[in-house]
Amino acid sequence: MKLTVIKIGGNVIDNPDACAAFLKAFAQLQGPKILVHGGGKIATQTAAKLGIETQMIDGRRLTDRPMLDVVTMVYGGLVNKNLVAQLQANDCNAIGLTGADGGIIRSVKRPVKTIDYGFVGDIEEVNSGQIDALLLSSLVPVIAPLTYSREGLLLNTNADTMASATAVAMAERYETNLVYCFEKKGVLSDPDDDEAVIPTLNPASYAAYKESGVIYKGMIPKLDNAFAALQSGVKRVIICHADDLIMASEGKAGTVLDLT
Repeated sequence: MKLTVIKIGGNVIDNPDACAAFLKAFAQLQGPKILVHGGGKIATQTAAKLGIETQMIDGRRLTDRPMLDVVTMVYGGLVNKNLVAQLQANDCNAIGLTGADGGIIRSVKRPVKTIDYGFVGDIEEVNSGQIDALLLSSLVPVIAPLTYSREGLLLNTNADTMASATAVAMAERYETNLVYCFEKKGVLSDPDDDEAVIPTLNPASYAAYKESGVIYKGMIPKLDNAFAALQSGVKRVIICHADDLIMASEGKAGTVLDLT
């Protein structure tokens, strides 16, 4: 049986119209599916209202104790439950979760090397059996970017990594496709041209695009996660615009990654 794991980016979540259109398309996808979501700018805005400073290094949020409280409220509460409510309105029976719920995704607190990221989790284990039980109950898991540790800590965790790790774990049970949806039509050969989509990427062409500087910054960790998923049993990885979800799921839009 085929399973689709989809990660939706924060920039889409930040746009109510784009988010609503995406969720309508997601609800129409046939077969078992999982949605992993980011947080967007809402956590930063909420922190500011509470007088809590947001600190970022290379695009990564430093999560001290006050910020952990904020992301828990925003990611696990406000964002997650709004997505679930909208999916219910589209006749998609979703259940909102963090990694702690049902023990589905356990992490270890990231060790301090040159930078102390605070309460940030690196994934140790995905409980595929527990997730499968939800799927077999005809529920659609909607997973917020929070995991838990053996010590009982909630940990802020990269949503791209969560989507990749979830897809890899579920690939032992399903023919699994992983789709990253964001505000661009795919991986672009020219960042200033939204139509310059690279239709396919393999490890060799990816390395060449990185070497030439065409692929850089935030796209690199996303693609690193994607290729790691392919090497660990995921059938197909697609990177696409949120508006193109249906076509991309059929291999007709976005950038398709393979290992050949």
